[in-house]
Amino acid sequence: MKTRIFAALLAVALPTLPALAQTANKDILAEHWKTSGEFTAAVAAAMPADGYSFRPVPEEMSFGEVMAHIAAADRGACAVASGLTAPEIPAKLSAWLKDPGKVEVDKETAIQFINDTFAFCGKAIAAMPASRADTVVGTASRNLTGSEWLWAYFTHTAHHRGQAEVYLRLKGIKPPDYEF
Repeated sequence: MKTRIFAALLAVALPTLPALAQTANKDILAEHWKTSGEFTAAVAAAMPADGYSFRPVPEEMSFGEVMAHIAAADRGACAVASGLTAPEIPAKLSAWLKDPGKVEVDKETAIQFINDTFAFCGKAIAAMPASRADTVVGTASRNLTGSEWLWAYFTHTAHHRGQAEVYLRLKGIKPPDYEF
């Protein structure tokens, strides 16, 4: 009798296990992206407005460009991963994207773009169907599933945020404490 009850419960529960795993992974991913966005905005806020044009050497992006690059890349990745339409790029940044290195990115615009992008990514993660998480989406040259797009650009953000923290230190500014 106990064996039959256990078998019946198992038969009912098995089909729901992948959905439960997907929900748990999605929740974890959403929480880490939220923390990453808050920390990225804090790093961006730590640089004074007049430091946004700072670049340690001519070959590097300016601090403002690094911040805009993070947001632009994440905006695209979250759109590809989820299938949602990305929000418009701010007019001040459209010129920078067309001619990087020749148009300065100011603090106010960069921080707003970061906040808007991470808000969009939060919505994108919440709305992403399980089918996109495990299916190759986007360009054939990238060959990534929806989940891989999100993890790849989460890592990309950490890479460039670390670069921005070095810029802060070169200017004598202590970066915000890391939170995870």
